[in-house]
Amino acid sequence: MKKIGLLAAFALFLTAFSSCVILSPKKYKALLAKQDSLNTGWTESQLKNESLEQRIARLKADTASLNGQLADLRAKYTEMDGNYAKLRNNSSTEINKLSADLKKREQRLKEVEEILRKRDEATNQLKAKLQEALLGFTKNGLTVEIKNGKVYVSLTDKLLFPSGSIIIDEKGKQALTQLATVLKQQPEINIAVEGHTDSQKINNLGQIKDNWDLSVLRATSVVRFLTEEQKVESVRMTATGKGEFQPLAPNTSAENRSKNRRIEIVLSPKLDELYDLIKQ
Repeated sequence: MKKIGLLAAFALFLTAFSSCVILSPKKYKALLAKQDSLNTGWTESQLKNESLEQRIARLKADTASLNGQLADLRAKYTEMDGNYAKLRNNSSTEINKLSADLKKREQRLKEVEEILRKRDEATNQLKAKLQEALLGFTKNGLTVEIKNGKVYVSLTDKLLFPSGSIIIDEKGKQALTQLATVLKQQPEINIAVEGHTDSQKINNLGQIKDNWDLSVLRATSVVRFLTEEQKVESVRMTATGKGEFQPLAPNTSAENRSKNRRIEIVLSPKLDELYDLIKQ
């Protein structure tokens, strides 16, 4: 900066000298003042230039930073757009899958409903056949009813056995023979024979120790008669003893105890088709 000022002064001196003009002190001071003014202006211009360069540098830095942020935002946007596309595709696939599963479930439900409808229809038909075949024994304590999709044939002990006995009497054999006739025509029916007693203790019945024994032995007596004498398929039969623990009425009177002493033959349609469907 000082060199430039000296050059300017020297230029003025040469100009004055070359023109062969002798400057007065006043003009000389004016020229020096003008030189100072030019130097000051030049200095200010340089400062302003430096300030502008700094601003330009800041602006360039800010621009670079903004470009970097913009690039990051674009990258994030591209990533989000890709994720959204994947999500949309996955959602569409999932919706289609759920729709297919729902249709499959609806179809299975219709199949189950159809099987249950057929079961109920078969159960009602079986009940009607049994009631017709066993009509003559209803006055002797035989009942036929449907519970939970099964047919229950209930026979009081006095219809089948002498008191305290496990040997079926003639009237009981007649009833079971009529029952077997219907059962042999229904090979798709499973047969469970349940023995039931009242709550009174058993006395002087030899090898029969208690009501458990009596209920089991009476049930097996009925099963043997149906399978060995009436030729009902053994594979369809089960025998169980319930003892005194599933009474129809409180054991508080002779009439109620008579109701509780019974054989129940539970007939249930085979539902292999339904079970196979449920396993799928």
